[in-house]
Amino acid sequence: MAFMLIRHKVKDFKTWKTGYDAHQPKRTEAGLTEKYLLRGADDANEVVLLFEAQDVNRAKAFTDSSDLHEKMEEIGVIDKPDIYFLNE
Repeated sequence: MAFMLIRHKVKDFKTWKTGYDAHQPKRTEAGLTEKYLLRGADDANEVVLLFEAQDVNRAKAFTDSSDLHEKMEEIGVIDKPDIYFLNE
């Protein structure tokens, strides 16, 4: 089983979450299933996401896509995400 872990900061969690939820079909298309969406205990605008990934190559293609980068900018991601691909 493969996973993808992402950490990034957002300008405003509520605004980000609305845009994130609207982008769900693209994550499904990439074979990603959200397992956890967590917020920093000291900074509620720091977001950590854990996804189960059906195929690591599809997940990597998704993270490299211009569609995702444009969406992240649009919904207020304010730093470069840390992205990790993991195996069980």
